[in-house]
Amino acid sequence: MSATTPEVWIEAGGGHDMVRADAIVMLRLDETGRLTAQLRDDAKVSVTLLEGSPGSGPPADFHRRMVRAVAELADASGAQLVRARHEGGAWRWVTEPL
Repeated sequence: MSATTPEVWIEAGGGHDMVRADAIVMLRLDETGRLTAQLRDDAKVSVTLLEGSPGSGPPADFHRRMVRAVAELADASGAQLVRARHEGGAWRWVTEPL
């Protein structure tokens, strides 16, 4: 990334991995709530960002909310982390500096 664009990272795999947001070319949220991202590479690698679970999965627009959170960080300074949180029965994306 250029020096003028902040690095935005997405937590993946339950917090064990991170994916740089600008490497993502496609998001898929299935009916179980599993959110996967296809990365920009020749192998078309997919990474699970969020494991799904029937009954308590995220809302149908949760992947769109992630894109919105990343876009809002366009003017942030420094590297930022975006992670999914499920608290009090509600799903949300949380951002924090790295």
